[in-house]
Amino acid sequence: MLDLGLEGRTVLVTGATGALGSAAARAFAEQGARVALAFRHRREAAEALAAELSGPERGRAFAVPYALDDAASPRWVVAAVEQHWGGLDVLVAAARRRGARREPHARFEDVPEEHWRPLVADSFAPAIRTAQWAVAGMRKRGWGRIALMAPPYAPEGDPGGEFHAVARAGLRGLVRGLVDELGGDGVLINAVCPGPTSPDRSPTTPYRPPTSPDRSPTTPYRPPMSSDRPPAMADRPPTSPDRPPAASDRPSTSADRPPTAAEGPMTTPEDIARALVFLCSAANGAITGETLTLAGRR
Repeated sequence: MLDLGLEGRTVLVTGATGALGSAAARAFAEQGARVALAFRHRREAAEALAAELSGPERGRAFAVPYALDDAASPRWVVAAVEQHWGGLDVLVAAARRRGARREPHARFEDVPEEHWRPLVADSFAPAIRTAQWAVAGMRKRGWGRIALMAPPYAPEGDPGGEFHAVARAGLRGLVRGLVDELGGDGVLINAVCPGPTSPDRSPTTPYRPPTSPDRSPTTPYRPPMSSDRPPAMADRPPTSPDRPPAASDRPSTSADRPPTAAEGPMTTPEDIARALVFLCSAANGAITGETLTLAGRR
């Protein structure tokens, strides 16, 4: 069995009451790590999760408030963890702002600045501040792991996807630029870009215009046929009433096609949490400066 070397390590997870943050906290706790749960508003949920992770052995998890808009908050959160446990080994920055969205049928030039600025200009400031305060102690101890959660993956062409791409590019440049500086002190840093997750898609999925009632969300859009371009079926000979249409006579359906990635089950928060645990473990000694897109379907 692979030894991840997380027994007794101290982990700070921001955004710990969200679907991804709570899954990550549970995954680290399962490996014997002590977990600090940074929350914004949901104190009761964070304290309940801390009690769950601690179990009969009290003190293995605790909740700490964390304000995305307060520049001083990351300093106090890291200080609270270091004072409580004597140091911080792993930072998982999973607290994120809601992604940029477009109104239905809005054009790029019509998207107001207040819709994209929180993602493009402001979304990484809390993570950068927290990493700055966390990395000092990691350097002194000669070991550390940092995972920054990137904006959610949005396929090319999705409304709002261009803003997510800009933000991801900035984060990719950040982690790449820190490889040499931090690596010499035993600190590895990576970014993780999650795809749509189940069961809760709302924080991670960019806006999609509503689909018409006669087609499912997974069916690709087909524009109406123009009057000078009749449907291909009109040119085909009618089928006999006493036999079903041949495969070549009937339109293809999702049942006829092999499932594609877009039609398969979504990635779960637990899938992403397992990747985070490996990246932030002692078993990972070489992966650093990377941005991993975790949007596979199972």
